[in-house]
Amino acid sequence: MKQAVLLFCILFLSTQVAFAQKNNLDVKSEAAMVFNAQNDRVIYDKNADKVMPIASITKLMTAMVTLDARLSPNERITITQADVDKLKRTSSRLPVGSSYPRHELLRLALMSSENRAAAALGRTYPGGINAFVSAMNQKARKIGMTNSRFVDSTGLNSNNVATARDLAKMVTASNNYAAIREFSTTSKHFVSPGNKRGPLQYVNSNSLVRNQDWAINVSKTGYLNEAGRCLVMQAKISGQPVVIVLLNSWGKNTRIGDANRVKKWIENSQGRRQA
Repeated sequence: MKQAVLLFCILFLSTQVAFAQKNNLDVKSEAAMVFNAQNDRVIYDKNADKVMPIASITKLMTAMVTLDARLSPNERITITQADVDKLKRTSSRLPVGSSYPRHELLRLALMSSENRAAAALGRTYPGGINAFVSAMNQKARKIGMTNSRFVDSTGLNSNNVATARDLAKMVTASNNYAAIREFSTTSKHFVSPGNKRGPLQYVNSNSLVRNQDWAINVSKTGYLNEAGRCLVMQAKISGQPVVIVLLNSWGKNTRIGDANRVKKWIENSQGRRQA
């Protein structure tokens, strides 16, 4: 009997220590998920099942649906008035009337969160934007995103919602697409709008892709007043493929600071035990 009680106490204390180690990471974002994509192990979570607006993180789903349709990447798509953001009135450097190959719009939507590019991708999908949104939600269900809903291709509508846990699944799925891995981590890129202004330079909205200390496979940022600043990535940390989801990071640099804290935490001995 004494041995059984002693064994119980040892197991209980071990569980409590593991819980304490798992949750001593100081993440400022409202919701977070850190996930080992190799062994499907949750390394850290915070409010991971809270349904929240996800802003331009939506564009990862836009990219997967576009690529799943196997449309010609070289087909030229003209930006129209329908692609102009009338909801949030965000700006764009892609003029109405300019045209680009589909693959260029996909790259700009992923690396620089270009809203007109994402809108045009949804509009030119077979069946139009309604069919596109339906395909987004079908894809979400297929990959197990049970608490998510998509309503547009840009993420400008705050009714695009998901949980951090669901977004970890979306990031893991998007890593299977070579184009998403390449386009979402492009550091900078030039496009020509075909007017007298000449080529336009776009830079990645995630500064960490330019940081040599990081090995990032997939990246996407997002921002809306309703969503705060968001960041999702899949990166190699301590030799492991780690998915990081950070939602509602208020403050310009909080999401970057959180990502760096996660990386350092995993790289130390305590973090590696959790991974």
